[in-house]
Amino acid sequence: MVINGRTDLANEVRRRLCDGASVTELPGVRAREERIEDFPVTTVEILDERGMRALGKPQGTYVTMELPSRLQDCLSPASEVLARLIRRCAGTLPSRVLLAALGNPNITPDALGSLAAGQLLVTEHLKQTDPAAFAPFRATLLCRPGVLGTSGVESARQIRALCRETGPGMVIAIDALAGADLQLLCRSVQICNSGIAPGSGVGNCREALNRETLGIPVLAIGVPTVVDASSLSPDPSLGGMFVTPRSIDSQVRSCGKLIAWGVNLALHEGLTTEEMSQLLDG
Repeated sequence: MVINGRTDLANEVRRRLCDGASVTELPGVRAREERIEDFPVTTVEILDERGMRALGKPQGTYVTMELPSRLQDCLSPASEVLARLIRRCAGTLPSRVLLAALGNPNITPDALGSLAAGQLLVTEHLKQTDPAAFAPFRATLLCRPGVLGTSGVESARQIRALCRETGPGMVIAIDALAGADLQLLCRSVQICNSGIAPGSGVGNCREALNRETLGIPVLAIGVPTVVDASSLSPDPSLGGMFVTPRSIDSQVRSCGKLIAWGVNLALHEGLTTEEMSQLLDG
């Protein structure tokens, strides 16, 4: 069921505006739907200022992959498809990438970035200590900036400082999103190349992470984990409250692992899910 309310997903806004009409009807917006290995994928391109005004989002490419209800049963094929979509959306991947795990690890619906971080392959130090053994791997670094309320420092400020110090060619930011479709909570992944404004989906927008603020491309990957409760009912007392799935603990953990595996496969080409499991377990 698609409902009104704020959403971080470009495709949800497009669906609401099109209301079943042709996907090409919105000015400045181009969209296409496909299936990749049985996973529904929708790509929305915001082409110009008309599209930006229509969808209320920055110009760029937004790719949404829908997931099955039991993600753990198809984690490997899903992560392989996600890796393909990450490479497609990112274009040319640089030799060094900074991975930014955003969000508050102490709040389950906002812990996606932290949970993904535990499954990400970090190789910068390994390539320096043993260049020959890790030559096939891209150099990756990881930061977990937390949130302003616990660190006292904006995530964008921390990441900007790390970019100056380490010189990555791209930032990949992972964060939980707000959605508008109850059926797609923890059941879809959005990848976009326009960056991210942490907290914007829940009305707590912080400084954006994008090419303008960091000076390098920013790829954002996220999963909707909450819906604004005020969009479900006219009751004004619901303002500021959010709805999340009852099984959010297990679902956000599975989604975090999916994103991490997809990022690993996308960045370290030739790596298999079996090899990745061995590296992570070791």
